Amino acid sequence: MHKTRSLSPVNLTHEKSLKTLVENRTAYTLEKCELNVFETHQVSALVPLTFNDFVVTSMLRGKKVMHLYGAAGFDYLPGETVLVPAGVPMNIDFPEASRENPTQCIALAIDHQKIETTLGFLNERYPRMGADYWSFNKNNYHFQNSLEVASLLNKIISVCASNMPLKDILADLTLQELIVNIVQLQNRATLAHSDESQSNSHPLSYITGFIQSHITEDIKLQVLSEKACMSKSTFYRSFKREYGISPLEYILSEKIKRAKLLLADPKNSIKSVSFDCGFNDVNYFIRLFKKMEDITPRQYQLIVNPHCIIH
Repeated sequence: MHKTRSLSPVNLTHEKSLKTLVENRTAYTLEKCELNVFETHQVSALVPLTFNDFVVTSMLRGKKVMHLYGAAGFDYLPGETVLVPAGVPMNIDFPEASRENPTQCIALAIDHQKIETTLGFLNERYPRMGADYWSFNKNNYHFQNSLEVASLLNKIISVCASNMPLKDILADLTLQELIVNIVQLQNRATLAHSDESQSNSHPLSYITGFIQSHITEDIKLQVLSEKACMSKSTFYRSFKREYGISPLEYILSEKIKRAKLLLADPKNSIKSVSFDCGFNDVNYFIRLFKKMEDITPRQYQLIVNPHCIIH
């Protein structure tokens, strides 16, 4: 159970206008991108699909099972995005699709030059710390949408499907922002593997490793900036540029992640979990948890332990 950032569903194609019941495609072609909306209305297996451009795919309705890179298939659900490089074949299962329960997803094909120009600008004007460059991480191609990524994809869908005279310009600006946000989201995903031994290769990886090691404490920005050998303002800007969120937002998200693990045990009380995650105020913990997860800690415990009596 975790909060997802689902996109707004697009109107389904009228039954009489469907060309096929499997991956029926509606396309909107712009100068720097092409938005494809796919619908499937019957159970199917290993449906092949390949694009000539890099594609950002995102689920709108239903469930798919994706097969990529020769690996085992994985469930693909609303609120999730999968990145697929140009020329990489996909094979897709539709185990639950029907006329009453169709799947729907988008595949946003982005012009190669647009991607290279955006990443090149970032590397020239805002170089990353350490030896890393701004780039898509091919090992982190399936992820939960952030609020920002979901919002930008919704905007792209709206712009591409519109009749606005300046939609190529608006789409171009939104694509640039989307590329930056996806790379930042991928950078954040690497933080789970950071540790304090990485200080020589990447100072911020050291800091996030320190946060992981002290997540049960009240971690101060001043302490983090001193360990990074930066002023507070420089550290804050560097962290947010690299990962798309502030240090405090990252710390709180990690505390809530730990809280969810502890709440999975029905013997743990809300109060004990709050204190164990470094919160001195239980009411603040409850409000923060609800803000980030859309449910209270108690409701979360009942969902993950439906057959247990929680005291």
